Amino acid sequence: MKSINGVLLTLLFALSIVNLGQGRGGQAQSPASVRPPQTSTPQTYPPEQVQAGQVRFAAQCGFCHGRDAAGGETGPDLTRSALVASDVRGDKINVIVRSGRPEKGMPSFDVNEADLTAMVAFIHDQKTKAETLGGGRRSVDVSDLQTGNAQSGEQYFATNCAKCHSATKDLAGIGTRFQGLALLQRMLYPTSGRPAPAPGKATVTLASGETITGPIAAHDEFSIALTDPAGARRVFATKDVKFTFEEPLAGHFDLLGKYTDADMHNVLAYLQTLR
Repeated sequence: MKSINGVLLTLLFALSIVNLGQGRGGQAQSPASVRPPQTSTPQTYPPEQVQAGQVRFAAQCGFCHGRDAAGGETGPDLTRSALVASDVRGDKINVIVRSGRPEKGMPSFDVNEADLTAMVAFIHDQKTKAETLGGGRRSVDVSDLQTGNAQSGEQYFATNCAKCHSATKDLAGIGTRFQGLALLQRMLYPTSGRPAPAPGKATVTLASGETITGPIAAHDEFSIALTDPAGARRVFATKDVKFTFEEPLAGHFDLLGKYTDADMHNVLAYLQTLR
């Protein structure tokens, strides 16, 4: 049975330490070893509002900021955000959501008041939980990830990756250039640490037969968002529509929903042999 939860936990943990600092003795130290900024005005929200906000946040913001608000494909960890720490019931978050941050690649969103209030409740609830966890978590050593089988990884690579990648061409020497967590992160999110590529296009086919094509705004295993020809952002549940992609990284998106823990670490073990 595929362990999606295990994969997602590993992804979120990897993304939470993209910018590794240097710890004592030259070893990489995770930002998680530092406590998140304390919320200036403690806030509580009704559980049903938090739950509603979680659903809305996952659909609207999860791809960039992670479904748990702890960081995602391109967006920062909101549980460690100074802006969120100083926000009081949306007085700062609402402005950012409605106006966006174009200079950082964040578009503006037209969200109704009830949904936005619920998302604020979810973000603050996640931040409160993060603050109770404290810090002190150590970084990930290369040895922590050595649980895979290189031969099995090579077989998986031949079946699922060789159509686009070559061990003797684009991936030649990758095991020398990257090790441990950095290699795992590059494998799962190949654009990490690089300038954001131009968005690919998606074609969504509705149950009625209508098709909508436009640049991909966000995509995960539960939803797909695109900008339609009129310039409007459209969000669809993946279970309700058919869709195709026109972008080089579509294969990586697909595999994120299919990897088992064993697959992921086996491929990592194989990539480490490419020196």
